[in-house]
Amino acid sequence: MSEIVFVTGASGFLGSHVINQLLEGGYRVRAAARGQKAITLKAAYINHPLFEVVEISDIGSDQFPELLQNVDAVVHLAAPLPGREEVDTMFEARAINILRQAEKLGVKRFVVTGTTATATATPDNVRVTDDDWNPITKELAIASKEVFDIYSAAKKYAELAIWEWAEAHPHVEVTTIDPTFCYGPFTPQYPVPAGDFNSFSTALNIYQFIQPNGTFPFSPVYNDVRDVAKAHVLALKSPPTSVIGRKRVIFAAPHGFVFKDALELIERKRPELKQRLIKTDLVTFDFDRFNVDFERIEKVAGLKKEDFYSFEETLLDTIDSLLKVEEGWKKGGYVFSRIPTLLG
Repeated sequence: MSEIVFVTGASGFLGSHVINQLLEGGYRVRAAARGQKAITLKAAYINHPLFEVVEISDIGSDQFPELLQNVDAVVHLAAPLPGREEVDTMFEARAINILRQAEKLGVKRFVVTGTTATATATPDNVRVTDDDWNPITKELAIASKEVFDIYSAAKKYAELAIWEWAEAHPHVEVTTIDPTFCYGPFTPQYPVPAGDFNSFSTALNIYQFIQPNGTFPFSPVYNDVRDVAKAHVLALKSPPTSVIGRKRVIFAAPHGFVFKDALELIERKRPELKQRLIKTDLVTFDFDRFNVDFERIEKVAGLKKEDFYSFEETLLDTIDSLLKVEEGWKKGGYVFSRIPTLLG
């Protein structure tokens, strides 16, 4: 009988890819969602025999042991983007809630999504490893009033709490996958309601490239969402901690992202978009990718460097997916005005 994987954050951009890859791998998926998102998820997979949806109001505080019965593993993706959660709530150790409940019921495998922001405040050419931690403190982050600083600090403390819990429960296998900005196409099942730019998630950064008055991302580091999803699924079968050590994976694409080159690529491959390309002053960096440990990624998640999607595939697949959504919105009568950035 297929293993049951409990997935939180199932209605999200990354979640939709994780669900599809789990189903393709023959797993049974029990997806957690709430309200309208739960209804939409049920409709999207209504004919899939290995998929079910359970409703949980607050994954960080509710008690739901009956929903974790017979679960073999947990993939915990649920986490808001920067600026989309109250500060006080962000610093609560909410990620531990589902781990504690599942462990009491005998679940021994957990894969949790973090962020590269837990490892460093300023990505550059210096190698970042699973031993690195962002030096920012809660106090400094709150005092700064900077959305991304607060997010980074909150995510760091959340992951530290997870590892403290894992060390106290050595009989379980915990893996954290810490990606950066996720780009790539939306799955057919992923809902993108008209006018809901939040549903673009981090792909909103790429949408800016086809807005004349757009804003460039504040960093060139990125992932293809399909690679991140694959890492989560493969991590379910990663070697034990006793053999390879703590399974914290700082995850980023091996390819460079130079904004000038990206614009030239779009113009060359999608010439009909030439007049839509961003006209804002070009932003450059002295690095074009996150210098992470790909040997460690392969050892923990089983994903080889040559397995990653190419930059061209990621960029063009994202653009094409966004244009398809845009076309659907227009047909439905949506009138475009201000296009927000990832941070608002």
